[in-house]
Amino acid sequence: MHRGKGMKFVGDSRISANRKPNVPKDYSEYPGKTEAFWPNFLLKEWMIGAVFLIGYLIITVAHPSPLERQADPTDTTYIPVPDWYFLFMYQLLKYEFASGPYNVIGAIIIPGLAVGALMLVPFMDTSKERRPFKRPLPTGFMLLAFAAIFYLTWESVVNHDWEKAKAQGAIVEEVEFDENSEGYQIYSGSSCINCHGDAFQGGLGPALSNTGLTADEIADIAHNGIGDMPPGQWTGSDEDLQVLAEFIEGLNQE
Repeated sequence: MHRGKGMKFVGDSRISANRKPNVPKDYSEYPGKTEAFWPNFLLKEWMIGAVFLIGYLIITVAHPSPLERQADPTDTTYIPVPDWYFLFMYQLLKYEFASGPYNVIGAIIIPGLAVGALMLVPFMDTSKERRPFKRPLPTGFMLLAFAAIFYLTWESVVNHDWEKAKAQGAIVEEVEFDENSEGYQIYSGSSCINCHGDAFQGGLGPALSNTGLTADEIADIAHNGIGDMPPGQWTGSDEDLQVLAEFIEGLNQE
């Protein structure tokens, strides 16, 4: 290369004689096949992202996430539910072949096979076609994955008792009581605490504060049951039940 070839002298600087403007590569030879990443493709992605972001913000404002009571690790009656995008996995673990002693199948093996298959699709189909009906393998995997996720999510939503879950997670005012009192000692040693919580906040059963019931009515419910509570739950003495019933009658929220 000769000294100074392709250069123009401008004062003390050297500027390329063939400098081109910063424009995207010409893809006119491949109509409909590809496009410039900047700004064409990226602008489309930004526009779609903005539409979805605004949509999510509107839904968040219109339907805020419901809050539940503070988590209690000692409450074994509470049934947690994952976020909606994991409901299909939650439903999968309910089936006999993927739960209990076979939990590893539902939690690791089946999801691992599904994710592995989706990751291998690009390597199994190297066609440059972009039309779905011209790419049967990726299209089939996509439709199968969508159908499975949709079905499992639907089954999870339909079969879950949302009313009971709402009652379990309801925020209730704390009640003040003496943990050393005879009534609470009887309560903590009975099966009542399993359903109504260690602070009478409720769980499988309703909260026991401010029930509006008399001691006699509470004792009658303990013997004969009410609603979803079957009869015969109280196994202690009548004397202890009377003390417990009077204690519950006196529970008031501060």
